[in-house]
Amino acid sequence: MIARHAFRAAVPLQYGIRHYASQPPLAGGPRFSKWIKYPLYGLGGSFGLFLIADSMGLVTGREEVEPDLAKLRSIATGEYKPSKKTFTGGDQGWVDLKLESVEEINHNTKKFRFALPEENDVSGLTVASALLTKYKGPEMEKPVIRPYTPTSDEDEKGHIDLIVKRYPNGPMSEHIHNMSPPQRLDFKGPIPKYAWTPNKHRHICLIAGGTGITPMYQLCRAIFSNPSDTTKVTLVFGNVSEDDILLKHEFEELENTYPQRFRAFYMLDKPNAKEWPTQSTGHINQELLKTVLPEPKEEGVKVFVCGPPGMYKAISGGKNSPSDQGELSGILKEMGYDKEQVYKF
Repeated sequence: MIARHAFRAAVPLQYGIRHYASQPPLAGGPRFSKWIKYPLYGLGGSFGLFLIADSMGLVTGREEVEPDLAKLRSIATGEYKPSKKTFTGGDQGWVDLKLESVEEINHNTKKFRFALPEENDVSGLTVASALLTKYKGPEMEKPVIRPYTPTSDEDEKGHIDLIVKRYPNGPMSEHIHNMSPPQRLDFKGPIPKYAWTPNKHRHICLIAGGTGITPMYQLCRAIFSNPSDTTKVTLVFGNVSEDDILLKHEFEELENTYPQRFRAFYMLDKPNAKEWPTQSTGHINQELLKTVLPEPKEEGVKVFVCGPPGMYKAISGGKNSPSDQGELSGILKEMGYDKEQVYKF
């Protein structure tokens, strides 16, 4: 019996067999908004036909069409400005962004929203990729550089969001937590990690600890926002207490919307609630992973790991460098997975 929600009763896993259903069909049939995403030849005529169809009530899903309709209008009037990528990689230097807002999430974690140079800009990140941050204090000999994976959508305009946990004696996390609008921070990227394409794997398993959840969320967001991607996802997320479970609401929404394709399991070192299952207390262990992960021999399985050094050591072994995954060790090797089946963020 493994806990699937911080405040939901644990559900017994019977027979160790998991059946997944496909994504539920969209209500209302085909959306006209998808048609207008194809190249428009003869803009004026196509745009006129669209307006006529709209006035006759033939356009369904109007709430989804409005953004595309506004785009067509701006193109027709010559006011359309394509989005620019803030981060282009390569020889691009550091880009300083202004802190726009700060939202407290729990006792040691906040969400920081940084404004992109222009309102219509997008980050330029791909899935999965991250950004580097840089800070040099007045008494520092060298700047501190740390990677962060934004939790905002890659195509979101005008800003990026970072979820940052404050670590004692962590120079970058402490600096960011001490920031207030409109102070600025240096960024660079994108730093490519694992290039994701729809249905690249049949079933992915995400093993995360603490803020190591952010690249996992980036993968989940890409998969479940794409109707053509039918990848199944199992998340195993370790934290200290219920208050430390980041993005819990977002994962609950995924589990409720795709109950046969997405499942989340939580392990807590020091649970607050007395009703928290004993089996879900402690560190992520082999017993849990054997229960919820697919067999290593199954085809199309990929396991992703991201968390603190101690978790890497126990689960998969650490990386030798950002470009060298190192050898596979720990629990996953003992379970029979091979090096090619595991990716360490």
